[in-house]
Amino acid sequence: MINPIYSPAANRYESGMKYRRCGKSGVLLPEISLGLWHNFGDVNTLANAQAMAHYAFDCGITHFDLANNYGPSYGSAEETFGMIMKKSFQPYRDELFISTKAGYDMWPGPYGNWGSRKYLMSSLDQSLKRMNLDYVDLFYSHRYDPNTPLEETLQALVDIVRRGKALYVGISRWPKEAAAFAYQYLAERDVHCLLYQGKYNLFALEPERDGILQQAKDSGTGFISFSPLAQGLLTNRYLNGIPEDSRMAQGKFLKKEALTEDVLARIRALNDVAAQRGQTLAEMALAWVLKDDLVTSVIIGASSVAQLADNLKATENTKFTAEELERINGILQ
Repeated sequence: MINPIYSPAANRYESGMKYRRCGKSGVLLPEISLGLWHNFGDVNTLANAQAMAHYAFDCGITHFDLANNYGPSYGSAEETFGMIMKKSFQPYRDELFISTKAGYDMWPGPYGNWGSRKYLMSSLDQSLKRMNLDYVDLFYSHRYDPNTPLEETLQALVDIVRRGKALYVGISRWPKEAAAFAYQYLAERDVHCLLYQGKYNLFALEPERDGILQQAKDSGTGFISFSPLAQGLLTNRYLNGIPEDSRMAQGKFLKKEALTEDVLARIRALNDVAAQRGQTLAEMALAWVLKDDLVTSVIIGASSVAQLADNLKATENTKFTAEELERINGILQ
C-alpha cells in the first residue's frame, strides 16, 4: 500500500491551539511547540516521527524545535525532519516556524563545539542541508561559551541573519549578565533577540528566581521553556515507582537517584492538585509554565501521537487561582 500524499487538516487553526506574541516582535508562536530532541533520530522509525509531525501540524503546532546534534545519532533528527519536509511539509513551508541551534558537541576536533564563528556558521550550513531548507526561522546559540569573546558569537548571529540563513536569532541557557550583553549587542545592530530558551518547570525554577524571565520580557524578548515535564518526573509515570520501560529505568538522561522519597512525595502532592483541577499531572505541569505572559511557548517531546494528544489538553486550562498557586508553592518549598 502506498501512503497517500499528506494533506493537513483544514481546521488546523481552529482546533483550539492558542498563539502568543513573541516578545516585541511580529511573531506568534503556538503555546505548545514540538521538540525533536528524542524520538526523531535514526534509531526511531520514520513512520512514527512522520505521524507525530503530521498530527502536531494538524493541531495547529507550527513551531518545530531542533538542534544540530539531536538524535541519536548526531544530526539524524534534522535528517528525519528533512525527509518529512521533502515528503509532506514543503508546500506549507511558509506556515511553519523552524528553529535549530549550535553550541554543544557536534563533530570531532576544535571546530565542532562551543561558540566560535567558524562552528556556528559551519553548523548552520550543515543543518540547512540535512533539513532540506534554504533558511531557518530561528537560529540559537545553544549555550554560553565562557572562552570565546561574546562579540564573536553574537556577530556571527548578526551575519547569519544578514545573509538570509535565519530570519531571527536567539540564545539558550545563557547566564543573566551575558544575556543582558547579548540583548544590547544585537539590538544595536538591528537584529533583535527573538527568544531566550531555558529549562523551566515546577522542579526547575531558576529562570524565575534568577530574573531571567523578567529580563527577557523587559528586553522585548520571548521566553520558551524546554523540559517542562522534568523529563517525565512531572507525569503519572513515576507515581508508583520506576516502570521497567521508563526513561529512568534506562538511566540515560534521567537517573534513578533523581526519584528520592522527598521528590516522590512532592510529585504525589502535585498530582492531587492536578486531580482537583480536572487535569493529569502532566497537563497541569505544562499549564503552570504557561500561567502568565512571561512565557511565550513550551516545548514538549513526545514518543507517540497519543502522548502528544494528551499533552495538548494542557492548553484547555492555563489559569490558576491564588489558592492553587499557594498550594503549589507550599509543595515546592
